[in-house]
Amino acid sequence: MNALTRPNSFRTGPDENGMFGLFGGRFVAETLMPLILELQQAYEDAKKDPKFIDEMAFMLKHYVGRPSPLYFAERMTEKCRQIAAEAGHPELGAKIYFKRDELNHTGAHKVNNVLGQILLARRMGKKRIIAETGAGQHGVATATLCARYGLECIVYMGAVDVERQKPNVFRMKMLGAKVVPVVSGSKTLKDAMNDALRDWVTNVETTFYCIGTVAGPHPYPAMVRDFQSVIGKETREQMMEAEGRLPDSLIAAIGGGSNAMGLFHPFLDDEQIEIYGVEAAGHGLSSGLHAASLTGGRPGVLHGNRTYLLMDDDGQIKDAHSISAGLDYPGIGPEHSWLHDIKRVQYISATDDEALEAFQACCALEGIIPALEPAHALAKVMQIAPTKPRDHLMVMNLCGRGDKDIFTVAEYLGGM
Repeated sequence: MNALTRPNSFRTGPDENGMFGLFGGRFVAETLMPLILELQQAYEDAKKDPKFIDEMAFMLKHYVGRPSPLYFAERMTEKCRQIAAEAGHPELGAKIYFKRDELNHTGAHKVNNVLGQILLARRMGKKRIIAETGAGQHGVATATLCARYGLECIVYMGAVDVERQKPNVFRMKMLGAKVVPVVSGSKTLKDAMNDALRDWVTNVETTFYCIGTVAGPHPYPAMVRDFQSVIGKETREQMMEAEGRLPDSLIAAIGGGSNAMGLFHPFLDDEQIEIYGVEAAGHGLSSGLHAASLTGGRPGVLHGNRTYLLMDDDGQIKDAHSISAGLDYPGIGPEHSWLHDIKRVQYISATDDEALEAFQACCALEGIIPALEPAHALAKVMQIAPTKPRDHLMVMNLCGRGDKDIFTVAEYLGGM
């Protein structure tokens, strides 16, 4: 699969080596390779097992609460039409829908993937689960499913994120997880993943590493994408029911990129659909304080895969910055890197200030407090929707709710 050749289908990767063009692969310690191969085989077997499929479907419906609604954001749509009219284009203003994955049990999309991995861990006889988390939502989802199935749970979390995501830290502890603050490096998501990988190498026999995004060594990027693709599959059906046709554009925020890939993947071969991934521009791309690895980075290897990374001239990983703990990562999933290079998806970025403005707009217009992660996508919705015709159907993945972020937002806005 040549990196720059447009394939017959955008949905067939990765290849047998876990590569999406030039990206992906398995760059892991020798001690981990047998476990990685065992995991890959276990996943391939599970996908064909009706019992696994049925249990996934049952739990997604009765425990997670799927399908999540596809909601017409009427007042947000009217706001964008007002912006268009004030700019002299009353005929413009897309119709905006939210895919409301913040209504899932645990409050985000993370639980879709965690459920699949925990069921897989049980099939493999692993009773000790480790995870990394930034915003805490993946940690909460992992702690939740470990509690449900009676498994030991250890969550690695950067000390900076422990401080700014206190509600989720408390939730994880209430659910029985051990939260390990990571004090190395920038004390954020990258460093949490480093420590989780060190734990995994040390405890290979007993431990299952539940990775929270579409990154890491093969088969994780494809496996996490497959579990999250329930988002896009539901969206296809729901949009056909609501409008009688597919959407014209999709938009989602990207850190590692699992919520975005979950929405995008079922639509990749519908080439008439515009797809936008929104990275975190932090204080601005020119400031150097951002987390936009596709816009401001270059290819390299980190956490078991080759992808776009924020690096200095010596190849050292640079610290990422975002107001959102979940987007504060110096890399991105390898499939996103491939989709970027072949230009199937347009990757853009939103600053902290733009995300905060969109956060407040969503609260005021729709009565929904979004997480800061999807607020980045919402910022771009409010810029792009006023430039599209009124019959243009736009779907944004509202992938998390904002309970966890109210203290961060209050601090930035100068108190409640």
